[in-house]
Amino acid sequence: MRDGMNESPINQLPWVVWVLALPMIAAEAVFALGRAGLIGGAQGVTLRSNAIAQTAYPPELVERMWAMGIVDFSQAYRLLSYPFIHLSFTHALFVIVFTLALGNLVASNFRPLAVLGLFFGSAIGGALIYTLFAAFYDGRVAPLVGGYPAVYGLVGAFTFLLWTRLAAAHVNRMRAFSLIGMLLLFQLVFGLIFGNAGFGWIAELAGFACGFGLSFLLVDGGMSRALQHLRQR
Repeated sequence: MRDGMNESPINQLPWVVWVLALPMIAAEAVFALGRAGLIGGAQGVTLRSNAIAQTAYPPELVERMWAMGIVDFSQAYRLLSYPFIHLSFTHALFVIVFTLALGNLVASNFRPLAVLGLFFGSAIGGALIYTLFAAFYDGRVAPLVGGYPAVYGLVGAFTFLLWTRLAAAHVNRMRAFSLIGMLLLFQLVFGLIFGNAGFGWIAELAGFACGFGLSFLLVDGGMSRALQHLRQR
């Protein structure tokens, strides 16, 4: 047997990636046990909906705090909790796969605390931009549920890494944005086929922008190193 063939790829993932993914995996496991009637008794089937009610981010939350001039810490946690609970198993599966794959790529170039900053910074930034849209939209928008805005932040960080490398190699930097373009196209097609696309894409695109922008500050060496990398000949 060749060297390394018996090594588990799971063990190679950085611990910070597991910190982000394990709560999502654990939540889905609990929901599955509830549906099977193994936990929660007769209320087991409502575990997901109850969790969504406790963790989702309604944009009117920040609007209300802004209008009252206070910070409601008893509800502000929702800015950090909404990425970990999802509408369905399929919804969670996509987010978990992207978190593991992109988190692994990003963690190889960013320190663990920087990865956490990218994930949660993109989640918060996406939620706040979504709130701004909701404030001017003539209608009601759905609460944010699930980790796509945070995952898109990891996409933004990965795009930043490609962008700097292409710039150093004197290659068209716009190629770095091909991944986000494909993801948005996929979501557009998915929304047209299955409907109920909603306005979540606004938070997701904002999460991408936050992840890309935060990368200049959170990459090892900060802004100076990023600019130096861009100027390499």
